Amino acid sequence: MLLSAAALVAGLQLSAAFVGDGGQKPLGFGQEPKGTTIKGKRQPNIVFILTDDQDLHLRSLDYLPLVKKHLADEGTTYKRHYCTTAICCPARVSLWTGKQAHNTNVTDVSPPYGGYPKFISQGFNDAYLPVWLQEAGYDTYYTGKLFNAHTVDNYNSPYSAGWNGSDFLLDPYTYSYLNATFQRNRDPPVSYEGQYSVDVLGEKAYGFLDDAAQNLRSGGGGRPFFLGIAPIAPHSNVEPRFPSSSSSSSSSGAEVGTLHRRPTSSEDDIEKFVSFTPPIPAARHAHLFPDVVVPRTPHFNPASKSSGVSWISQLPVQSAENVAFNDHFYRQRLRTLQSVDELVAGVVERLERNGLLEDTYVFYTTDNGYHIGQHRLQPGKECGFEEDINVPLIIRGPGVKKGKVEEGVVTSHVDLAPTVLKLAGALGRGHDDERGRKREEGFGLDGEAIPLTAEELVEAKEKGKRHEHVTVEYWGFAVSEGRVFEKDGTRFWTNNTYKAVRILGEGYNVYYSVWCSGEHELYDLQTDPYQLNNLLDPASLASGKTPSSLLGVPFQKVVARLDSLLFVLKSCKGKTCVRPWEALHPAGNVQSLHDALSSRFDTFYEKEQKRVEFDRCERGYIVDAEGPQFETDGLVYRDGHRWDQWV
Repeated sequence: MLLSAAALVAGLQLSAAFVGDGGQKPLGFGQEPKGTTIKGKRQPNIVFILTDDQDLHLRSLDYLPLVKKHLADEGTTYKRHYCTTAICCPARVSLWTGKQAHNTNVTDVSPPYGGYPKFISQGFNDAYLPVWLQEAGYDTYYTGKLFNAHTVDNYNSPYSAGWNGSDFLLDPYTYSYLNATFQRNRDPPVSYEGQYSVDVLGEKAYGFLDDAAQNLRSGGGGRPFFLGIAPIAPHSNVEPRFPSSSSSSSSSGAEVGTLHRRPTSSEDDIEKFVSFTPPIPAARHAHLFPDVVVPRTPHFNPASKSSGVSWISQLPVQSAENVAFNDHFYRQRLRTLQSVDELVAGVVERLERNGLLEDTYVFYTTDNGYHIGQHRLQPGKECGFEEDINVPLIIRGPGVKKGKVEEGVVTSHVDLAPTVLKLAGALGRGHDDERGRKREEGFGLDGEAIPLTAEELVEAKEKGKRHEHVTVEYWGFAVSEGRVFEKDGTRFWTNNTYKAVRILGEGYNVYYSVWCSGEHELYDLQTDPYQLNNLLDPASLASGKTPSSLLGVPFQKVVARLDSLLFVLKSCKGKTCVRPWEALHPAGNVQSLHDALSSRFDTFYEKEQKRVEFDRCERGYIVDAEGPQFETDGLVYRDGHRWDQWV
C-alpha cells in the first residue's frame, strides 16, 4: 500500500516550506533533543534502507523532511561516514560482507572484475550478512537492487542465498524508473512497465514488514527480522541498448547484461551499450524545486585552475549550457528522492502500527556519494573526493541518542556488517563455530561495530579506542552520467586506478592517494576543505610553493607516515585493517598518526620503509600489478624485520 494521502500532503508541505528562495535551507540536522532508553531484552529487528548514489555534500538530506522527522530527529546522524570504493557493486559487497574490496576482489559493476557473477565466484553467496543473520536466529527479507549484473538471465544460477523473502530488481532494467523488472523468491521475473519503480518497491517493502510482523505474532518462534530496502533513487535513469538482430542472441546472459558492459578502451563510446538520462521523479514530484541549483561552492566548476591528477586535471571548464543542464540533473535527483522520503515515512508508520518501532533499529545510508560540477566533473562518482566517499548515515533505534549529529567518530561501510551482527548478538558471544574459530574471526571482518549509544560514543573517542582512518580504493574506469558538451568530449576514462587513505584525528584532517600512473595527491582539509590545492602537485613542489611544514612538523615527515599507513591498508586483512599502526609498531606504542610523528621514528618511515607504487595500471585487482606488498616487503619497527618474518 502507498503512503497515505495525509502523510503525502504533510511531506509536500514540509518540502514547500523550504523551496521559496531556492530551497537550500538546512533542515536543522544539528539539533539534539534528549535521548531514549533501551526497551526489551530480545534481539532487535533491523530495517536497512540503502539508496543509490545519494550525496551528502550536495545537501540532498536538506530536501528530505520525512527522513529528518522520522530518522535524524529520532536517531543519530554520523557525519564522518565513508564508503570505501565509490561505485555501486564493490561498495555493496563491502557493505554486506564487512570486507574491503581488495579482500572481496569484487571491484567493478560487471564481469570479469565485478557484478553478481563475481560475487558468486568468490564464494560470498554463503558468507555474507543475511546468511550470518539467519544463523543468528533472524528471518531475513530484501527488496530492490542487490548487486549490478544480477540479471533476468542469471538470477537463478544460483539464487541469492540468505533470504526468507526477496523481491529483487534485475538488470538490464534496474535503473529504468518506468520499466522495472522484479523477481520474487523463486518466481520468474515480472515486468512493471509504466509503474514508478520506487513506489512498486515501497509496496513490496510494506508487504515484507507485514509478513515479518505476522510471523512475530504467530507461533513461529517469534524470530526477529532483518529487512533490506534498496531503491534506485537518485541514480541516473539508464536504458540498455540491446544488440542488433544480426548479433548473437540477446537472450544470453552476456547480452542481457549489456547495461553493465564496459568499453575496452578510452576510445570506445559507452553509449554503444547504455543511454544515460537524469533520474525520473514520480509525476507528483516533477514540479518541485524549480529554482534550486547545485551549491556554488569554491570547487564548483573552478575557472582559474583545474583540480586533481590524471584525467581529472585535464577537464575543461564547463560552459553555461553545460552548467544549466547539470542544475537540471541536480533538481531531478532531489525530486526523485521525494519518493524515498515517503518510503521512509511509510516504513516507520507500519513499524509503529505493528507495535515494533521501539524494538527496531532503522539504518539509512547509500552505496556511494556523487559529484555534479565539483572539480569540473560531470555528474558521476568513482573519485576519491569528499563528494564521492563521504556519504549519509543515520541510525535510529533502542539506546541511540535522538537528534544527535556525531562528528567525532570515523565510520565506514565495512563497519556496517559488524554493527548489525553485534546488534543481533552474533559478535562478542565468545562461542566457537564448528571449525573451532571465534565467531567474529570466522566472519573475516575488516571493520568494527559502530558505537551507537551515548556511552559507546564517549568511549570511542578515547585515545586508541577506535580507528581514525578510512581505506579508499578504486580500479579501472570512470563514467560521466550527464551529457557530453565538448566537441571531443568523452563519457569514459580507463585510467582511474588509485589507493588512498582518509584520516581524521585531533588536529588533522587529510587525504592522501597514490595513482597507478605514479601521481600523488595530498589535501589538508583543515585549510583546504574543497580539495583544490594538491600539496604534492609536481609544479608546486618544483616552485617551492609546497609548505615547509604540515601538522606542526616538516612536510615530508607527514607524507612518509601517510604513505606507510597506506602501504599497510592497501592489502590489509581483518584486524590489521582496523589497527594498521600495530602492524607497523608491534609493541603497541603507536595508535594514531599523532603518535607516529614522533621524531624517533624518522629513519624508519623516511628511509627504511617501502613506498606505495604500482607496477602497471589494471582495470581490476591483480596483485602482481600492485607493486610491493606490506605482507612480504614491509618493515616493522622492531629490529628491521619484515612483516612476514615478524608474524
